[in-house]
Formats: sequence, C-alpha cells, structure tokens
Amino acid sequence: MRLRTGLALLGWALCALAFGVKGAAAQSDLDLTLEQYLAQAGDAAKLIAYGQLRIDGKRMICGRRPTVMDPNFDSWGGAYPGFVILNPKRLEGLSTTVKLYIYAHECGHQFVGRDEEAADCFAVKRGRRYGWLDAGGMDEICGFIAKLKGSADHFAGPKRCEIMRRCFKEAAPRAERRGGSVRR
Repeated sequence: MRLRTGLALLGWALCALAFGVKGAAAQSDLDLTLEQYLAQAGDAAKLIAYGQLRIDGKRMICGRRPTVMDPNFDSWGGAYPGFVILNPKRLEGLSTTVKLYIYAHECGHQFVGRDEEAADCFAVKRGRRYGWLDAGGMDEICGFIAKLKGSADHFAGPKRCEIMRRCFKEAAPRAERRGGSVRR
C-alpha cells in the first residue's frame, strides 16, 4: 500500500511539472494545495467553485473539484490533485469545443492520474457522452492538437489525434462503431 501511495504521489508530482508549475520545481511546488496555489499565483488568479464554471455558456463540472482561472499559468490548463487550472488568456480565440476538450482533459487527470492518453480519452468520451463532441468537433480538436509537438509526456499531435479518434469511436453507440445504422 505504501508503494502504491508513493507512486501515486510521484505521478502527481510529475504531472505538476508537466503542466507547467511556475518558477523552480522545489518540493513544495509539487504538492501544492489549492490554498497554496492561490497564494503563489497572486491576485490575478480567481477561484471558481465547483458547479459554477461556465465555458462559453456551457456549465462544466469535474466532480466536486473547483477550477482556478489563472491568466499567468504557462499552458492552456493544468491539474493538481483536487483542482483544475485554466488560463483564460490562452483559451481566448479557441473554439468552444476545443476549450471544453481542454477542460475535460485536465479534469480527466483527476480520475486517471498522469497518463496523457487516458486523459485525452477521458475528455473525448466525456464530450461524446455529454453531447458537446461530435465528428466535426473531433476535427476541430485534431486541428488544434496537430500543431503540438511531442514531449516526454505527450505524443506528437497527429498520434494523439489518432488515439483520440479511436476513443471517440469506442464511445459511440454500437451500431456506429460497427459502421451500421441504428435501427428503430
């Protein structure tokens, strides 16, 4: 049990690094609480209570986790244990579907941990299940992702898109997965 707990903490620490912890990655930066993050982020960061986040008018939730809107965060979004971070400046100009995907991806880390493929798949399946993601939306997301280079944690955009399209298909009703039509 201790080994699993230690590995989980290590995973979250690495996730924090992958999502752009501001400043030097001291030990205290790796396991910030919500309160510590807000204190470090300063007055520009705003806390949105769970259930209160709206992205282009669409209510978004991640269990009972709040969201921090931090215009100084150095990525589109991030995840720490217990809360999600979005950078509203970086989200400006993106389509609603891409914004929702980014949020759902970061929310996915709350449930699947550091695994980027699993967080992508979580986001796509959630979007399909909640009705905000269709084939056209997948094209928008892939257009956004295609420009991204790979890293130690992320496949390059085209590979990520390929994996997400499989997740999208898996989330479809059976008839769509087989390529058939739905009978009534």
